[in-house]
Amino acid sequence: MGIGHYIRPVERPFTRAERERVTCLFGGLTARHDALILAAFRGLGYRGARIPTPTKADFQTGKEYCNPGMCNPAYFTVGALVNYLKRLRDDAGLSTEAVLRDYAFVTAGSSGPCRFGMYESEFRLGLRNSGFDGFRVLAFQQKGGVRQSNQTCGLTIDGEFAVTLLTSLMLGDLLNDTANRIRPYERIPGQTDRVFGRVLDRLRDRLCAWGHRSSRPGIPARLVASMAPGMTPGQVQKVLRQLLGAYFTTALEECAALINEEIEVDYTRPKPICKVIGEFWAQMTEGDGNFNMFSFLETQGAEAHAPTIMTWANYLLDVAQCTLMDEKGRAEHPGPRTCGAFVSRARQRLARQKRLAGLALIAKTLNREYERMRLALGGLAHPQLAPAELRRLANPYFDYRIAGGEGYLEVAKTIYYSMNHLAHMILSLKPFGCLPSTQSDGAQAAVRARYPDINFVPVETSGDGDINAYSRVLMALGDAKTRCKDEFEACLKRTGYSLDTIRRFCQEHRELRRPLQQVPRSDGVVGRAANFVLHVASVMDANPAWERLKHAGPDRGRIRAGVSTSAAGYVQIWSDSEESVS
Repeated sequence: MGIGHYIRPVERPFTRAERERVTCLFGGLTARHDALILAAFRGLGYRGARIPTPTKADFQTGKEYCNPGMCNPAYFTVGALVNYLKRLRDDAGLSTEAVLRDYAFVTAGSSGPCRFGMYESEFRLGLRNSGFDGFRVLAFQQKGGVRQSNQTCGLTIDGEFAVTLLTSLMLGDLLNDTANRIRPYERIPGQTDRVFGRVLDRLRDRLCAWGHRSSRPGIPARLVASMAPGMTPGQVQKVLRQLLGAYFTTALEECAALINEEIEVDYTRPKPICKVIGEFWAQMTEGDGNFNMFSFLETQGAEAHAPTIMTWANYLLDVAQCTLMDEKGRAEHPGPRTCGAFVSRARQRLARQKRLAGLALIAKTLNREYERMRLALGGLAHPQLAPAELRRLANPYFDYRIAGGEGYLEVAKTIYYSMNHLAHMILSLKPFGCLPSTQSDGAQAAVRARYPDINFVPVETSGDGDINAYSRVLMALGDAKTRCKDEFEACLKRTGYSLDTIRRFCQEHRELRRPLQQVPRSDGVVGRAANFVLHVASVMDANPAWERLKHAGPDRGRIRAGVSTSAAGYVQIWSDSEESVS
C-alpha cells in the first residue's frame, strides 16, 4: 500500500447567494469583543451569532470528540461549537440537515510550530465525530492579508471587512482595558459593569449603522481604489471616512462623559497591579478556560490588566517586516553578473521595498486610529507598545525569528513592565503543554536573573486544576500586596498629609472622584493609589487652607455622615479611628 500526500478536504462553499440565509457563528474572545464583532458582521450584511464563552462541560465535549494531545483552547472551542449545534438541534428543534445548511463557523487559521495550525482539522474531526459531518468551517488566515476570497465567496475578506473588523477589535480592547482599570476602585459595587453595558450598546449601534452607511465616492477614493486592487471606490470611501472622520471618536467622547458622570471611584485604596501575559487564547478568555482568572484576581483585591488584541496585531506586522528585511540580506548575495540577473534583482528589491512601505503604512495607520480612540475615551487605557522596542528588549534572551505563539512578546512584556514600573506582579497564562510559551518560560529564568525584582508566576491552564493554580497565584499575589502596601505608605508619608485628610479633600472635589481623571505617574511608583495621593497632595499644596494641615498628623474624632457623593446616594462615613491601609 502506497503512502499518499495529505489532501485538504473540499469544503462545501459558502456563496454570496446564501449570505442572507446562512448564520455565521464565531466566538473565543472576550464578551465585549464578541458583541462588537457581531455588530460589525451585521453592519456588513451578514447574519451572525455568538457562541457563548466555553465552560468545563464544553472542554469535556471537546476531549470526547477530538484527538488526544491537543491543547485546551482547541478542546474548549470545539466543544463549545459542538454543544451549540446540539442545542440548535435538540432544543430549538432544527434538523441536522437544517443546521448544516443554515449555519457556518468563522475562525482564524494559521501555520507554524504551534498546534493552532491544526485547529481547523480538529474542528472538522470533532464535528464529524459528533454527527455534524459536512458542517462548514470558514477559516481566514491571520497572515493572509485582505484578499482571501473570490467574487462568488459569501465571506468577502477585503479592505472594508478588515477595517470594520479591526475597528471592532480596537473598541473592544479599549472598553476592556478601561473597565479593568476602573472596576477595582468603584464606590458602588457593580456600577462599572452596568455603565459599560450601556456604553457597549451605544458602540454596537454605531458599528451596525456604520456598516450600512453609503456615500458617493469622490475623486480621492477613486484614485486610491485604482491603486488598491480588490476594493471598490465605495469601499475606499468608507475606509477614508473612518480614518479621517470623527464617527467613532465622537461616540467615544460621549461614552467618556457618561462614564465620568455615572461612576465614582476611590483611588485612595491601594490595589496591586497584575499584568497578564501568555498564550493568546488563555490570556484573553473570561471563563473556565483560564480558571476565571481575571474575576479571581479582582475578588482577591488586585487590579488585573488584560492584554489587547492590537498588541498581537502589531506583533504580526513587525514579524512580517523583519522577515522581509531578512530576505533582503539573502537576496543581495552576489549572483551572476549579467544584465538579466541585475534587472531581476532590481525588480525584487523594488517589490520588497513596496511591501515594507505598505506594512509600515498599515502599522502607522492602525496605531493612529487606536490612539485617537483611546484619547476620545478619556485616555485611561494604556497606549500601544512599540513593537521595535519590545523586540529590542527581548533580543538578548529570545530571538525574534523564533515563530509560534506570541514569539518574543512574553519575554519583552515582562522586561518592559519591570523597567517602566508598571506592575507589582506578572502572571503568565498558557495551556497545558503549550510549546511556544514553554520556550518563553525557559528564557524567563535568564530575565529574572537580570531583573531579580520581577514578581513573575507562570500558570498552565486546563480543564481542571483550579485549586492548584489559585494557590500559586495567591502566593505571588501576597508578595504583590506587600509591595503595593509599602509603596503606598511611603508615598503617603512623602505627602505630609494623613490619609483621612486626603480623602476628605477628595470628598469635597468631585473631579477627584471621576474615573477618567488623568493621574500623573511619579518616577518609580507603580500603584494607582500611590500615584494618586502624590497627585492630590500637589493639588492640596496649592491651597493654603489645606496646606496648613500638612504634617498635622491623623485627623481624629471626625464623622462626616450623610454626604451624598453620587446620584445613587452613596454615603461616606469617616470612622473615629484612623483608617489603616489594607
